[in-house]
Amino acid sequence: MNITSEFGTSNLNLHVQHKFASINFHYQDASPKTRIAMTDPQRIHPDTYSRFKPTAPLMGPGPSSASQKGYPFQHPPAPLPRAVPLIFSSQPRSTTWCCRCFCWTISLIIILLILIGVAIGAIFLVFNPKLPQYSVDSLRITDLRLNLDLTLYARFDVKITANNPNEKIGIYYEKGGSVSVWFQGTSLCDGPLPKFYQGHRNVTRLGVTLTGQRESGSTIMSALQLQQQAGNIPLDLHVHAPVRIELGTWKLRKIWILGECSLVVDSLSTNSMISINASDCKFRSKL
Repeated sequence: MNITSEFGTSNLNLHVQHKFASINFHYQDASPKTRIAMTDPQRIHPDTYSRFKPTAPLMGPGPSSASQKGYPFQHPPAPLPRAVPLIFSSQPRSTTWCCRCFCWTISLIIILLILIGVAIGAIFLVFNPKLPQYSVDSLRITDLRLNLDLTLYARFDVKITANNPNEKIGIYYEKGGSVSVWFQGTSLCDGPLPKFYQGHRNVTRLGVTLTGQRESGSTIMSALQLQQQAGNIPLDLHVHAPVRIELGTWKLRKIWILGECSLVVDSLSTNSMISINASDCKFRSKL
């Protein structure tokens, strides 16, 4: 064993000496540039592997047959996104027609309301309408008695002044109007309002006769006599007048003028003029 190893070692030394001698021979015969290149280890053996050495492994640590053989690992291609079909729900024709009809109806109503508003605004600008004014001039009791059946009979003569302050509007008083006198929520008597026409800026005086017969006459008469002793008898006069407004040559639809006058008189003596101590009238219109 020792002889063999010594023999192998001697052969290796001889081979190395031969190589160095060959390199020295070529070095002596080479040019200066070649000598520099031969002495520079980077030029003799450039380190090309370190430049292209990957910084990260090409594959994961998991086992695979391709990585064991040395082939680079390739990821399988990602699956393409699946197209989802769009489904359009078609509404029934009847539903669509109903929606269109509803929209048209609402649009027409809105247009009509706008036109009516424009017309009303134009009327107010051109004609400047005002409500008529009323006042109670006099009140006379021609009959006030308690009947045998304990009903109360009353007859009043009332004179009313109607004033139309409008310059371009006439008023037609239609049939069906009435005037009534009330005491503490009970109607004593009433009468029809005459039918007539009242022109522009006109003042008309009306005489209306009111009659009535009411039950529970003794109770009403006692309350009236009690108020007469105090010298202040509250009475309410109500006016309901159906009228038509005249705008130039146009005659509009019928409306109602509702009025209420709060009166305070000093006496209920028959066949004598009654003094009106206080009067407060309010009026409004109603379609």
